Amino acid sequence: MKYLATVEVTLRPSVLDPAGVAVAQGLTQMGYPVAAVRVGKLIRLEVDAQDEAAAQILVQQMGEQVLSNPVIENFRVALTPL
Repeated sequence: MKYLATVEVTLRPSVLDPAGVAVAQGLTQMGYPVAAVRVGKLIRLEVDAQDEAAAQILVQQMGEQVLSNPVIENFRVALTPL
């Protein structure tokens, strides 16, 4: 079965986010009332798997081994059947 996997990768809260700071400063200078910004990545994958549990395991492994840096990033996986 095919699944659409959405992987959201974000920096851990303890890690400084210079891109987020730059975006926040730009938005503030434009008059938007922004207190803080964190920048991350959104990755969408189409995967073939036997069932949803197998797809979850497969994408979880991808997140841990390739799509994120576990030292400084967290990630979340969401699956949708296609």
